[in-house]
Formats: sequence, C-alpha cells, structure tokens
Amino acid sequence: MTDLIYEQPLNEKIRSYLRIENLALQLQQHAEHDHQYQCFNPFFSLAELTERCDYRTDILKDIEKQIQLISQWRTHSSVDNDQVDKLTDRLIALKSPLQTQERIGCSLKRDKFLTSLRQRFNMTGAYCNFDFPQLHFWLGKDWQYRQRDINNWLAEYQPLLAPIMLLLELIRATEDFRLSQAPVGFYQGNSSQPLSLIRVKINSDQNCYPTVSGNRNRYAIHFVDFDLHRHTCETIDFSLATCS
Repeated sequence: MTDLIYEQPLNEKIRSYLRIENLALQLQQHAEHDHQYQCFNPFFSLAELTERCDYRTDILKDIEKQIQLISQWRTHSSVDNDQVDKLTDRLIALKSPLQTQERIGCSLKRDKFLTSLRQRFNMTGAYCNFDFPQLHFWLGKDWQYRQRDINNWLAEYQPLLAPIMLLLELIRATEDFRLSQAPVGFYQGNSSQPLSLIRVKINSDQNCYPTVSGNRNRYAIHFVDFDLHRHTCETIDFSLATCS
C-alpha cells in the first residue's frame, strides 16, 4: 500500500485555489491523453468557478506577499540568491496577464460550440449523438485536432491557473512533514502563526482517513476507520505539515 496525502484548507481563498488546481490537473491529463468527452466536465466546472468569482485581486495580492517574503530570504547566508532571483522573476511575470480589463475565460463565452454543449451537458445520460450531434462530429476528428482545441481552451485560463499553482507550491513548501501520532485516533494542535493549509500523510495500510477541522490558529484531526465508518480507537501514526 502507499502513503496518501490529504489536504484541508483553513480559509475560503485556499479552498478555492485547491479546487481550481484540481480542475487544472484534470484538464492537463485530458490534454495529454484522449479521454473523449470527459475533458468537458472539469472544463465547464472551471468556467463556472471563474464566472462566479473574479480571483485576480486575491492572486495579485498573494503574489506581492510572496515577493516580499522571498526578498527576506536574502538575509540568510545559506540561501542561493540566483534561485531567489529566478523565483521572484517568475512571480513578477505572472502579474501582467492578470492585469487585463476582460475577465479570464470571458472570450470562450463567444465560442458557439462550447456554449451549445455547456447549456445541456449536465443532463443525465445526455451524451448520445442525438443529444449532441456537434459533439459527435467533434469526437470524430483526429486526436491531434481535438488536442489542439483542448490546449487552446486551457490556454485561456493559464493567466489564472499558473499563479495559483505556483502559490500553492510555495504554501506547501513552508512546512516539511514531521512524524506525529494520534492516540485513540485523535490529534489536535495550535499555532502562533496563522495557518492556511493542513496536510496529513498516512499509509493506507492503517485503513483509515483523516477528517480535519479548525481555523488559522487551532486545528483537530479525527481518524475514521474506512470499513466501520466511524472514529477509530487505534493509535495512528502519520506525518503532519501545517502550512502558513
């Protein structure tokens, strides 16, 4: 069996970032391999999330915050300043695509093919060719043609996806995993620094999964037995990372 990593956001912004990252990773897989019409489910979910909320202001603020934090690394003698410069340049380069008047992905609303699919795509069993003759036609094209379409659609959201994925990478890097133990399946902790993400790594041989609750300063982890569907009374060994 393998180690599994569970992540629990501690605020709504990180929750949204993680959802968007998850959709981006699904879309990357669909852009690399032919999964027929399955690419449209995460794509339309991403479109709905970005239409519901304009994340650009939060992302720009977080980029500036990271640039300031990274600049403080230069005071440490062990830090490679070339790597600091490269990371700072990456963050700066991600700002300008976000500073546009039009919302990210807005241009795809003018794509008649996508619009016609999205209006009915959530219908139960609505993947028959009589429901979507235009989809049937598109699926009949060579994979190279459809792959180009998927990559072009995905590129419309890259100004949003690229900074979110880098920001989450930096947040995860704020804390290494450390070995921990949960007597009778329960663990709690607190932090003087505001936290944004709890990460739990546990071997699936223990036949349980964590449920995490808390806020930016306090958190609790309950381990649930997968077969019994209730809190376990066993002592659970796991690794924990509390990320700022």
